[in-house]
Amino acid sequence: MTKDRHTTKEFPKVVPIPTPLPSPPGGPAPHPSVLPDGYDDERPTQPGAPAVATPVAASSLDRPLLVVLVGLNAGQVFTLDRDETLIGRGRDAHVSVDDVGISRRHARIVREDARRFVLEDLGSTNGVFVNGHKVGRVELASGDRVQLGPAAVLRFRLIAADEEALARKLYEGSTRDALTGLYNRRYANERLTTEVAYAHRHGTPLSIVLFDLDRFKRVNDTFGHQAGDGVLRVVAAQVRKAIRAEDVLARYGGEEFVVLVRGIEPKSVRLLADRVRTWVERLEIPWEAQTLKTTVSVGIASLSDCGPKATVEALVALADERLYEAKEGGRNRVC
Repeated sequence: MTKDRHTTKEFPKVVPIPTPLPSPPGGPAPHPSVLPDGYDDERPTQPGAPAVATPVAASSLDRPLLVVLVGLNAGQVFTLDRDETLIGRGRDAHVSVDDVGISRRHARIVREDARRFVLEDLGSTNGVFVNGHKVGRVELASGDRVQLGPAAVLRFRLIAADEEALARKLYEGSTRDALTGLYNRRYANERLTTEVAYAHRHGTPLSIVLFDLDRFKRVNDTFGHQAGDGVLRVVAAQVRKAIRAEDVLARYGGEEFVVLVRGIEPKSVRLLADRVRTWVERLEIPWEAQTLKTTVSVGIASLSDCGPKATVEALVALADERLYEAKEGGRNRVC
């Protein structure tokens, strides 16, 4: 059982340095250590307004949230804006927790009024715990630590709207690529580690589609980096439409992208990869008075290609090797 430990570290007391007053006519006042006898500083005393902290009204703490504390999506924020919020691993879950220890319909949170929320276990395999105690049904208090199964930990909080917006911004900034809005490389690698472990444990298919824009440097050199950025954004949006909702698309670096594909056999993955290639090839990207075109070279690798104990590194290396083959073979193809 994971315990919540809070360590308070004591720092040296900081003594504030007073802001110097404006110099009087005729120059600044001498340092106190060299003041002559009878010196009279005629500068007027500057009134200092006392700092008054305005307490946040309880009524403004009206945004009910679940924040993921432990797991792949640590930092993710879910707003409890329904009368009933389903938590689980299934596709119909409002709060989707992608963890193998979570049941498809694990628990629910029922809103009884604006500030009262009740958590219920829906007969999950691995149970529901609040602040370390197993529960069947309990009313939540702001700050409660909710554990679902052996590993997924969330925090229930009632906060102000501006704090909610900040929490979302921080999470998005840590997992998303700023240019394209796709997941970033760090998130893709963490997700891939989880998916490989799950596939080995359950014997399910897992593949990756690694693709790279062909001759992208030529776009930057000819039309400028703003044009290159525009091409990346349009390609990202187009590939989003070409893949399934459950696939994970990330910008892997520069003009390179990766799609994590689970649950379908390699033959179907190849069809998906060729659809990505075709949809990008058909793009016409307006830039100033011209229309830009681009293509992608694609390498695909399945866990079944890499042996019974394949690692993340082996899977990515094989996809990268096949991407290189596609480039060497003439580009705009799938290998």
